[in-house]
Amino acid sequence: MAACAVPSDPEETSAHPQGDAETPHDPVGSELATAIARAYRGARPGLSGRRGPARRRRADRELSGAWPDNRDPQLLSAAVSRLVTEHGWATDVAVHGVFGRWDSIVGAEVGSHCRPERFVDGRLRVRADSTAWATQVRLLAPIVLLRLNTELGEGTVRQVEVVGPQAPSWRHGRFAVRDTRGPRDTYG
Repeated sequence: MAACAVPSDPEETSAHPQGDAETPHDPVGSELATAIARAYRGARPGLSGRRGPARRRRADRELSGAWPDNRDPQLLSAAVSRLVTEHGWATDVAVHGVFGRWDSIVGAEVGSHCRPERFVDGRLRVRADSTAWATQVRLLAPIVLLRLNTELGEGTVRQVEVVGPQAPSWRHGRFAVRDTRGPRDTYG
């Protein structure tokens, strides 16, 4: 093999034919081959082109020992109670639990004639199915309030508002005529 001499004069370059001399190593070609190999390795199923960082992340992770941690299977009740606590829903969940157990808290007879409607800012609204039962539940309100605060915690329910049955409305639609005589005004 003949060593290739690099001419210092540009005129000498034209005197040597291109095919006769051995050309020096081109580093761009090996970089291209490396890039193609990396792309091919990433395209094969089951392998990724970047395996190094995944190994490092796995080595940096602490593995659990003999005690339970957050990655272990959790009971559903524990996960739900943690979710309720983290979001501050404890009072709402307890109040709606009382809504579900209403008959056992106030008694079967009273519970069959009135239902809790909503709980907002310490006020519980109870709707009775007749005006007579609304009056009866108003008389029992201090006892109901005591039982609710025993179930939920002292001071959770501050007031029990009892309302009667919903009366039928003669008003239909968004618009209404004011200063009329009510439903009697609909006749001729």
